[in-house]
Amino acid sequence: MKATGIVRRIDDLGRIVIPKEIRRTLRIHEGDPLEIYTDSDGMVIFKKYSPIGELSEFAHQYADTLNKSTGLLTCITDKDSVIAASGNGKKELKEKKVSGEVEKIMEKKTMFYSKQNENTIKIIDDSDKYKAGVVAPIVHDGDPVGTVIFIAEPEKSMNEVEQKLAETAAGFLSKALE
Repeated sequence: MKATGIVRRIDDLGRIVIPKEIRRTLRIHEGDPLEIYTDSDGMVIFKKYSPIGELSEFAHQYADTLNKSTGLLTCITDKDSVIAASGNGKKELKEKKVSGEVEKIMEKKTMFYSKQNENTIKIIDDSDKYKAGVVAPIVHDGDPVGTVIFIAEPEKSMNEVEQKLAETAAGFLSKALE
């Protein structure tokens, strides 16, 4: 575990402030849920809670199904990273942090769709290799919790079918969280 050298006191209501630098680095925003664990050494561990992460096995199966029916590299993300991917390149995307562009689409809670693969967006910050042709936010209880993404391919144009499939998958994953 990485030491930060920052010491904080618990207030009379049992609250503690997580330093801004740590929140920024870990992309923790106001209202984000955190899981709290303890270990046998008496350590208290905070972890960002990912509702979609709870469905990771199901998300993998869903991404596989979408990949088989479209032939497109398919990703399912939570708010921070790719949790499931299927198709050529899936190993390069799995568990990578999503790009700021994908985060913005999530926060807006609106679909992103690129006709004829124009104006595609980066999926992960680490690489320009994979661009999204369709991004459908997964919204649960009014909050964005992830996305369903179809990767744009130069030889295949995105159309309304891919848009509707991604939108349906996002809606279905949202319902699975209930």
